[in-house]
Amino acid sequence: MSDLIRFLDISNSNLSAEQIQRQLPRASLDLDSAIEVIRPLVERIRTQGSKAIEAIAKEIDGIDISPIRVSQEELKDALANLDSNLRASLEIAIERVRKVSIASVPENFETELAQGATVSQRWQPIDSVGLYVPGGKAVYPSSVIMNVVPALVAGVKKIAIATPGQADFGGRPHPTVLAAAELLGVRHVYTIGGPAAVIAFAYGVEDLGLEPVNLVTGPGNVYVAAAKRMLRGVIAIDSEAGPTEIMVIADNTANPAFIAADLISQAEHDEQAAAVLLTDSREFIEKVRSAIEEQFATSTNKTRILEALKGQQSALVLVRDLNQATKVADLYATEHLSIQTSQNESLLAQISNAGAIFLGGYSPVSLGDYLAGSNHVLPTGGQARFGSGLGVHTFLRPQQVIQYSESALSEVSNNVVSIADSEGLQAHGEAIKIRFQ
Repeated sequence: MSDLIRFLDISNSNLSAEQIQRQLPRASLDLDSAIEVIRPLVERIRTQGSKAIEAIAKEIDGIDISPIRVSQEELKDALANLDSNLRASLEIAIERVRKVSIASVPENFETELAQGATVSQRWQPIDSVGLYVPGGKAVYPSSVIMNVVPALVAGVKKIAIATPGQADFGGRPHPTVLAAAELLGVRHVYTIGGPAAVIAFAYGVEDLGLEPVNLVTGPGNVYVAAAKRMLRGVIAIDSEAGPTEIMVIADNTANPAFIAADLISQAEHDEQAAAVLLTDSREFIEKVRSAIEEQFATSTNKTRILEALKGQQSALVLVRDLNQATKVADLYATEHLSIQTSQNESLLAQISNAGAIFLGGYSPVSLGDYLAGSNHVLPTGGQARFGSGLGVHTFLRPQQVIQYSESALSEVSNNVVSIADSEGLQAHGEAIKIRFQ
């Protein structure tokens, strides 16, 4: 087998979650250590405001990010200078994500329990959100779209974006990111990167006119994830996003070149990205291995791809059959699950845990990163077992509204008093009885 990516045979194993974790360990992320690194930044930013943020950018990235607040002129110039083909592509992505977001808005409801007794539920948008758009290894106008569009559809009134300054652009954010923000009408954009952005969103920066927000969303590096964990409770968060992951279930009817390209495309994101193939055919693994070697030879981001593919988190895995593959996938709970077999629908029915699922050879994960209409901000690190990807629901809160008439309350008053007395909370019962004295 090629030394580009390891081979793993689990076809004779009876697997558990613990075994999967040992056999397919994710890249190591020490959030506790990262929290200790960023802890001093919290007090600096809270007490020194923009001066601290500027100093941190110089210390860590060696750039001058002043002025931190991006002007309206800078946003307009970025859009005016955007390549016309790229603008058209971003507009298509915006429209597709908007359509899916609108379709996913949950409905309010009202339940009548008796004459004059109703409980209704309405979905209220979160008042203010801070959206983080990462930089560093790549440029992510797509992340602007994935964060902003569902927030707008949800009806969020105050939207702010933070994104790192770039050395190649004199400490300013990447102009493509600014152009995407301008396309969507976001007026509050700040040149703040990494954990400093999360801290600034959580506590506000008075001298920048940045007020504290209620929710912070968007992916980032381990320090961004650590800041989210540390400040959860001060703010709501979407998730502690880690390195990207792809798991492919394929049989020998799939195109090995497609599979190789899908694995490489996600390895391109980050040295710690996970790229895993599950298949019941040793012969197919050999075909995919050959395709990986061929495509890697002409790839652009070789260093990142090579480190990701050679890491413990990536493998070409031989399973007993496709039923075992779905069990492994469910235990692993990957961010992106691609199913490319002769029985996609039946395998889909066996899957519970995945951030997003891509069916068939012509639904590649990279389509989901940009133009599928789905959202690419997804749970990583096994969080798909209990979490979901970003969407309109992220920016909404269900609120129940209770309305009882006098007669409707009278009908159940004795029952309420009975339960209250049983709990030793007599004042609860008195709050009912006083209305009928």
